[in-house]
Amino acid sequence: MAPSSSPLPGRLVILYASQTGNAIDAAERVGREAEHRGCPAVDVLSMDSFNPSCLPDERFMIFIVSTTGQGDPPDSMKNFWKYLLRNHLGARWLKGLHYAMFGLGDSSYREYNFPAIKLDQRLFDLGAKRITERGLGDDQHSLGYEGELDPWLLSLWKSLNRTNPSLLPRVSDASHRKLNILGDAKVEVIYYSARQATDISDSKILIEKARSMSPALKCHNSREPQHMLQMVTNQRLTKGDTDRDVRHFELEDRRSAISYQVGDVLEILPSQNPSLVDDFIKRCNLDPDCYITVRTKDGDKVPKDPIKLKTFVALTMDVTSASPRRYFFEAREITLNASSHTHVMSYFATDEREKAKLQDYTSPEGRGDLSWYNQNENRTVLEVLVDFPSVQMPFEWLVQLTPPSKKRAFSISSSPLVYPNQIHLTVSVSWLTPWKRTRHGLCSTWLTGLSPDEDDHPIPCWMRRGSLPRPRPSVPLLLIGPGTGCAPFRAFVEERAAQSAADPTTAPVMFFFGCRNEDIDFPYKDFWLKHAQGQGGVLSHEKCGGFFAAFSRDQPRKVYVQDKIKEQGARVLDMLCSKSSKAAIYVAGSSTGMPADVTVALEEVLCQEGGVPREDASGWLKDLKRAGRFIVETWS
Repeated sequence: MAPSSSPLPGRLVILYASQTGNAIDAAERVGREAEHRGCPAVDVLSMDSFNPSCLPDERFMIFIVSTTGQGDPPDSMKNFWKYLLRNHLGARWLKGLHYAMFGLGDSSYREYNFPAIKLDQRLFDLGAKRITERGLGDDQHSLGYEGELDPWLLSLWKSLNRTNPSLLPRVSDASHRKLNILGDAKVEVIYYSARQATDISDSKILIEKARSMSPALKCHNSREPQHMLQMVTNQRLTKGDTDRDVRHFELEDRRSAISYQVGDVLEILPSQNPSLVDDFIKRCNLDPDCYITVRTKDGDKVPKDPIKLKTFVALTMDVTSASPRRYFFEAREITLNASSHTHVMSYFATDEREKAKLQDYTSPEGRGDLSWYNQNENRTVLEVLVDFPSVQMPFEWLVQLTPPSKKRAFSISSSPLVYPNQIHLTVSVSWLTPWKRTRHGLCSTWLTGLSPDEDDHPIPCWMRRGSLPRPRPSVPLLLIGPGTGCAPFRAFVEERAAQSAADPTTAPVMFFFGCRNEDIDFPYKDFWLKHAQGQGGVLSHEKCGGFFAAFSRDQPRKVYVQDKIKEQGARVLDMLCSKSSKAAIYVAGSSTGMPADVTVALEEVLCQEGGVPREDASGWLKDLKRAGRFIVETWS
């Protein structure tokens, strides 16, 4: 962890803790506003790059904290938070710090914005002073988290201007002066001729060089891929004429075993559609074959090895699947009491009708239309540029504003005990937008298009620990995983079966699965039934286990996993409250409603089958979470 540098007079430090990138975008926006308002020194940093022991040396800080899982802090916050819980830190440790807190969360969760709320309270308890009341962004808001971020920022700047005018000297009660500053791009692109460059043949090294050159990926791990895997199985799991396409992929390293364990996550860097990359380059009037290096103007001045512009775009700029960041549309006219908006895009638009439309999107009345046009409909950077053909942005601005090509993370659905040199994945490929447009995931679509055993399409992969820890063979497991949430539990069952073959005393497994229709989208049906019905199968009643499937659309009344949990309440209670061993609960799947419904169902089982008061049941499950025996991994 890097130490904090000596604070400059008037320095504002903005720390973010991000899991998917939203908190990074919000923090960068706060930093831009602070600079536009005249703050002499602004540092925007990931929380894991700031030494928390240096907090007492700072005067002004802003924290932007997202939520992951069921109210959990992002990975980049965990060590920072652990340090703040040390007993020796007293109530006046941060007496000189002024801070503000903004959280990003989803109010459909019980633990809504818990990381931001807890960090805010802890800083206050350590003696820090709030600049303004904490803000809580909500994904359920019609404008997403920005619906709360906008008014919170106005309150923040007013408070700072009133109490610490030296920090924001440009905006004052006396002048109310407007600033309409686009400024220069912070990115510098240097061009080279072909004779000044050397082509790189090793794909792993090329990926590392391109991504380490990208300013947008500076906060991401840009090391070279750990594995270049081959597709050996590409199988559709859903049947019939359905709009849902769920796939089973098997990826292999033909040279060596792959070091992983159940519960791990595989990160994949997908290839963008080459023809769409070509369309983007053509639309932006760029030369795909020229060689470039890219750097921030205030960053490293040591030149890097040049690479082709097309290669840089393909490996670092998500032009074909990600919606543009708000900053793509945003520049700002600032006053003390308000922020009106104009597009960066409108600045470069030459058609007056397009300019007017873009400016309308950023007006207070048009922000809802912009949110629907951009985020809700998942329009890509290329689609937006095609919609506004008169906009001609310099490549420096495109590099700065285009979302980075991110690795996609997938729960592993195989066990290394059974497949030491393979990784299996269970992936949903397509979905519908609110306007009923079918959209396809970039990575899942790319994987779907790969044929087995094609050596010319290696898959760049990284391994990381997931949030579902590998259970010991002696721990009974209560698994709940509807839809593609079954992916990690296929690995758990596969591994437990291998362990049971060597040791018959291995603990039982109870699995609750859910999908819409048994005949259409029941993935791995034969696998589950083999382990549930076979003699001595780890999901069999003979082994004190069980497999229970809820098919929500196969009868007039919808049935979900939480209904099956309550139906099997006596058996669930027996597993959870066994005196011989401590069972663990694992939940995986969609973040929308399911985890909360499952928690309520477990509370009802404790109440109705065990005679436990509701308050005690809720507290008992919270104790299980604190003990690491109730673990949830969800995704949107």
